Amino acid sequence: MEREKIGTQVSWITIAINTFLCIFKIVAGIVGKSGAMLADGVHTLSDILATFVVILGLKISSRQEDDEHPYGHEKFEPVFAKIISIILIITGFMIGYEGIAKLISGDIATPGKIALIAALLSIVVKEGMYWYTIIVAKKIKSLSMEADAWHHRSDAFSSVGTFIGIFAARMGYSFFDPLAALIVSFFIIKVGVEFYVKATKELVDESADKETCKRIRELTLSVAGVEGIKNLKTRIFGHRIYVDLEILVDENLTVRDGHQIAEDVHDVLENSIENIKHCMVHVEPNILEELQHNLEC
Repeated sequence: MEREKIGTQVSWITIAINTFLCIFKIVAGIVGKSGAMLADGVHTLSDILATFVVILGLKISSRQEDDEHPYGHEKFEPVFAKIISIILIITGFMIGYEGIAKLISGDIATPGKIALIAALLSIVVKEGMYWYTIIVAKKIKSLSMEADAWHHRSDAFSSVGTFIGIFAARMGYSFFDPLAALIVSFFIIKVGVEFYVKATKELVDESADKETCKRIRELTLSVAGVEGIKNLKTRIFGHRIYVDLEILVDENLTVRDGHQIAEDVHDVLENSIENIKHCMVHVEPNILEELQHNLEC
């Protein structure tokens, strides 16, 4: 609930800032006769929609387990991250299409100074929003929020291209305005595709990273009574991790003693690695030494 509260608070703040920025950029694009600035304003509008998706994703993914979702709701977050990615990709194609259409038609007006001011303001504000959002996203480990942060940065990149295009157009090279929109669209699509792939990986039970698996092994082997690890499987579940572990113990131990060792491993892993949602530990008798002895005989 704390995770949802923090993420939602940040999202509402960015929505308020984006709303002001979106209106200003669209007005500046119309008054300043800049296609690049209008496209930039539409991009900011997509930012607002994406952030609403983030709020919804955080709310649903933070719910507790229920009868229909006994493993929890964490996987809903990468689903919403994919929606944000699709919004990014569609936005990029729309901006690119508009830029190509203007380059072909040749119907390009010289942008006014207000469009240049709007682009400069957007660069500063959107880059600040990126850092604000990405720091919180990493803190609460939210993929959808991280995608939204990059949505803000893609808007900042968009505004950089818009600024260059408007500046060059005002210097007499009018074709730079739609050309800037076209170049920016490529980077927006690139970010969208990257996050779509990243979100997909979280939905197909990909294993945890090598460092996490290494730490799981080290912590397991540090528990008294554990003589080895027969098998270790991990899978990403939203921003959490499930662990399935088979440990080797002395074959002469009682069921009670073996179970206690498994409990100790379970507690050490879940208490030491914050991302672990659940750890299932299975006990196996360590017959490796006996097999080795038989082989030598």
